[in-house]
Amino acid sequence: MNKNFKRIVTLLLSVLMLSGVAACGTQTKTTTAATTGAAGETTAVAGDTTAAAGELVKVAFICADMSNPSQAYSSKQFETYGKDYGFDVTILDAKGDVQTESQLVTNCIAQGMKAIFLNPNDIKAIVPSIMQAKDAGIVVGMFSSDLPEESQQYRDFFVGVNDTQAGEAAGQAFIDQFPDGAKIVEIGGQAGHDAQIKRHDGFAKAIEGSNIEVIDFQTPQQWDTAQAMTIMEDMITKEGDQIQGVFCHWDNGVTGIIEALKAANIEGMFIVGVDGNQNGFAQVAAGEQSVSIAQNFTTMSKKAMEFARAVIDGQTVEKVNFIPLDVVTKENIDTFATPEW
Repeated sequence: MNKNFKRIVTLLLSVLMLSGVAACGTQTKTTTAATTGAAGETTAVAGDTTAAAGELVKVAFICADMSNPSQAYSSKQFETYGKDYGFDVTILDAKGDVQTESQLVTNCIAQGMKAIFLNPNDIKAIVPSIMQAKDAGIVVGMFSSDLPEESQQYRDFFVGVNDTQAGEAAGQAFIDQFPDGAKIVEIGGQAGHDAQIKRHDGFAKAIEGSNIEVIDFQTPQQWDTAQAMTIMEDMITKEGDQIQGVFCHWDNGVTGIIEALKAANIEGMFIVGVDGNQNGFAQVAAGEQSVSIAQNFTTMSKKAMEFARAVIDGQTVEKVNFIPLDVVTKENIDTFATPEW
């Protein structure tokens, strides 16, 4: 009996010890699974599908046309600073085509982008695609160009310069230069583009009631230097020496205008452009361009990503955000940093 009793006790103790070891092993494994992970990350445990903090969010910058230097430069800014805002940035080029741009928005929806930044070729034609993006829960940021007022509820925010003010500043430059009046021509930006429309409207508003007379106004199909040159050649043929000044909606367009004027042996023309890029600065410094209304695309790109990040994180942002403009002349050009695009 005593021997059997001892055997039973020994067997029970062994079973209890084995159960304890198994229990300890299970607890250690659970603790490790709950605490393993890099600092700053939320580690997933069984049944937890939370993504690790710090994971980059997929977004896209859809530019109207990468052949436009300002948009090519802006693309680099999105790529350079995207990670600072937690973004994995894809750059998409609509190549100046309205239908291509709409298709790129559709592609972004299919690819699960969390946000898109758009500089549309046509501010009205892009609206149906943007409506689809909003229905899919994508954050929509308008970059440099906004939607028509009646469609602005379909975007989350706009970041860019006040192009109406850019036109007004150009108009004021002509009034200051020609207080007694002058006959001038206007070469607009890409037809149908938001910046072109607002720069023209602001300019017309500024010179209204003055003695500045616009004797010809034309817009090219793209923001293209060669097209600006061709338009200027046509204006010189039609208007000849009546032209006392030129307002061009972009500085690279001014480059073509200068070439047309040189070919016609016309000197001393008062020319105002918008952008403040390297060509604009060089032309102002050389005395070939009188004024450049300058915008900052680095600040613009960063602000756009800052606001998109805030919206994704559930914060409220301002719907319209203007980046200040600078009026650059030969007298003050040395006070500004040389542009990078």
